[in-house]
Amino acid sequence: MDTDAHTATSANADAEPTAMGRRSLLGGAAALGLGNTAFGTTAHAAGAPPRSHTRAGRFQGKSVLITGATSGIGRAVAKAFALEGAHVGFCGRRAELGRQVEREIRDAGGEATYIEADVRVDAQVRSFVDRVASRYGGIDVAFNNAGIGSSKLPHEMSAEEWDDVQATNARGVFLAIKYEIPHMLKAQHGVIICTSSSAAEQARPNSTAYTASKRAVQGMVKSAALAYGPKGIRLNALLPGTTDTPFVRPPGIPDADWAKYKQAWGPLNVDGLERMAEAEEIARAVLGLASDDFPYMTGASITVDGGSTAGRKMIRPSGT
Repeated sequence: MDTDAHTATSANADAEPTAMGRRSLLGGAAALGLGNTAFGTTAHAAGAPPRSHTRAGRFQGKSVLITGATSGIGRAVAKAFALEGAHVGFCGRRAELGRQVEREIRDAGGEATYIEADVRVDAQVRSFVDRVASRYGGIDVAFNNAGIGSSKLPHEMSAEEWDDVQATNARGVFLAIKYEIPHMLKAQHGVIICTSSSAAEQARPNSTAYTASKRAVQGMVKSAALAYGPKGIRLNALLPGTTDTPFVRPPGIPDADWAKYKQAWGPLNVDGLERMAEAEEIARAVLGLASDDFPYMTGASITVDGGSTAGRKMIRPSGT
């Protein structure tokens, strides 16, 4: 995903942050006058996010499938569903992290199964979806979240790099929908939520591939919602704003310096709430959309970005 100072967006990637993504974020730090490693002492007050909460048993016994849940938003969503009683099957490419998330959910009394799978590979997606459906008796909710970022200008990007972004972010969502739908058709119900990005609505100069892929997700959701609505299946796209996850935060930065950076970054980039999102806040949006609270919502693109796309603020990384 786009990891510049404004839209390191959903941090939903199931891959390590790229060096370019980290440089872009640090370029944003320089633009803020905070330096590259120690972000300085100037900070603006920002409202603390509300404490996360759940509604016990809202998804009790439901089968939930998630792609890209080894870290970031996907991880937070998997934990939130399990806490509310769901049986969670999730995938990702990083097996060690996947097993860790599975252990954390089970240690907290929840039910989860990690399956290693790459959303770019047709056979692996099909196997993952079928195994989750077999283990948990179908699929009630799917959160198609896996994705990667790109921070290159078009003339600097190879065709292979372009293809990888599209294969992961767009084709990966298509494959997930393709294999989830038959299980939901059999049950005559289901909810699918696909992670797009606020970058789909507010592009950056160096986000051509990423923005295109996330726009594609919105298009797929709109069309599929029309196709499967009469069958009792709802599909919606979630457009998160910049979220504090390992994909956004460059490694090795002390907690205190990162907190100072975020305090300075928020008022300069997010017109509304003037801060980054927390992964748990995006998870609450996902669970809300997946619940019975929105039975008439389908084919929609829901922006959860603290008001950033409603305004005009943007700190560009150096060199763009």
